[in-house]
Amino acid sequence: MCGIVGYVGDRSCTDVLLDALEKLEYRGYDSAGIAVIEQGVIKVEKCKGRLANLRDKMAFDGKPEGHVGIGHTRWATHGEPSDINSHPHGNKRVTVVHNGIIENYRQIKEFLISEGYSFVSETDTETVAKLLDYYYTGDPVDTIIKSLAEIKGSYALGVMFRDFPDRIFAVRKDSPLIVGKGDHENFIASDVPAIMKYTRDYYLLDTNEIAVIKKDDVTFYNIHREQLYKSVHTADWDVDAAEKGGYEHFMLKEINEQPNAVKTTITPRISDSMPDFTAEGFDAAKLGAYNKIFIVACGTAMHAGMVGKYVIERLARIPVIVDIASEFRYRDPLIDERDLMIVISQSGETADTKAALELAKSRGADTMAVVNVKGSSIAREADMVVYTHAGPEISVASTKAYMVQISVMYLLAFELAYGVGRISKEQCQKLTEELQEIPDVIQEAIGLENHCQYVASKLVNADSLLYIGRGLDYALSMEGSLKLKEISYIHSESYAAGELKHGTISLITENMPVIAVATQSDLVDKTISNIKEVKARGAMVILVCGKEVVVEDGVADHIIRLPEVDQMLMPMVAAVPLQLIAYYTAVLKGNDVDKPRNLAKSVTVE
Repeated sequence: MCGIVGYVGDRSCTDVLLDALEKLEYRGYDSAGIAVIEQGVIKVEKCKGRLANLRDKMAFDGKPEGHVGIGHTRWATHGEPSDINSHPHGNKRVTVVHNGIIENYRQIKEFLISEGYSFVSETDTETVAKLLDYYYTGDPVDTIIKSLAEIKGSYALGVMFRDFPDRIFAVRKDSPLIVGKGDHENFIASDVPAIMKYTRDYYLLDTNEIAVIKKDDVTFYNIHREQLYKSVHTADWDVDAAEKGGYEHFMLKEINEQPNAVKTTITPRISDSMPDFTAEGFDAAKLGAYNKIFIVACGTAMHAGMVGKYVIERLARIPVIVDIASEFRYRDPLIDERDLMIVISQSGETADTKAALELAKSRGADTMAVVNVKGSSIAREADMVVYTHAGPEISVASTKAYMVQISVMYLLAFELAYGVGRISKEQCQKLTEELQEIPDVIQEAIGLENHCQYVASKLVNADSLLYIGRGLDYALSMEGSLKLKEISYIHSESYAAGELKHGTISLITENMPVIAVATQSDLVDKTISNIKEVKARGAMVILVCGKEVVVEDGVADHIIRLPEVDQMLMPMVAAVPLQLIAYYTAVLKGNDVDKPRNLAKSVTVE
């Protein structure tokens, strides 16, 4: 969701904040703002729209000059995007930036109004700023502790007090926030990429830990005001990983990074051509002891879980239930101490997924997190953690994070199937070796971009289209459809191909695009029959299939043939052209590919 930054040091604070916010625009871009202490006064500049609008505004107003400040880029939750609703919020004494949702802000607001406070915005954040002002008696840490006792919800807060012009304050609960450690300068940020230009060293804040950040010192307290001592973490990738590197968009760069990301993720978990998760604290025997497995996630991560379900059930014959995280808690799920929940999240901060994890733990189930961000909230709460190694993913539309999540699902499936005796060691080794070869096949699939660009030119004027497939191809179609709608804004839905005749085929009109995926040999004939059904009703069919699939003349208008690989691994190959089709369609429509409207990268609110 929203992005938070803060700086204390000798540099021009405004320049550092703007530079850091630029790296966090993937978290929100409805509005942006900064607050800087200038000659003992908190000076605020903020406005609706992209960060460029804020730069333009300051070119006219003049930029604040100082060495201490906080900044924010917003994804709106309370109140429409506007200059007034933009962060920071506060008054002459206290100023705040906030990521999250204050659930009881109405009650707090009513109380503060009764105490004589007035409000100008529609945001929940302004109530936090006014509450801090209400409790302020000259001691910022005491003020924050008293205010936190009143607040319900999720938050990452960056706070400045006019009376303490040499420092900023930070606290978090459920929303991500780190403290960057520099040389005679220190930072706060929602994510590491924001500060990579300045430092790779950072501290992790736990729930309701308060950080007091000065130029040469960072002090941590708990809510009992006891001082804490924390270890320093170091990011294991450099600043170049968070830059475009010559690509027009981050999304295209990240598509091209997928072969290496998969290799980096799976290689440490393979020993003698066998899956090896001993470093993560579990083995095949432990996995095979569970009655059933739940895979819970949101959006793209949930689609990766769908692939995991098909492969685990097919190979290991263990029941797998895939749930949308936002629904999991509300159906009173039948999960207990005999079960395993696997949660998948790129950021490790996804609020709905984290809540589902907490419910599973409360009912005694073991939990495993598949996440990309080390030290994230979900990673810290899960019993077992498998870190993916995608590196930073800046584009809002996920590509390489999805691909590495799938690669982990395959390794887990192989480990499970061998552990429960459903496949032999030789079969497991063969599958694992084929997975090791997948990065090269993904690279070959990236070479299909000219074909994908041509297909995109046929979709750019469509009002609506369908993706269809069966089995693993249906799971893949779900992700292909999501990618297209996320960034092209074309209405798109995915359907199990066999379900079309039960209602959806009524939507087919002349030249309506239908993208069909057919990579599973035992289902190809069935899928081809479904393609013929839509073709007979005037659809324009784009078929994504293996090289050896026999397609009669007239069945498809355009065919994208994939490099050959074991059909069970085909989702990792077929995903690439679907990503490229979505990308080039959005480019041809002139959309902002990396920052699609209404979306943010890390969804830290429910």
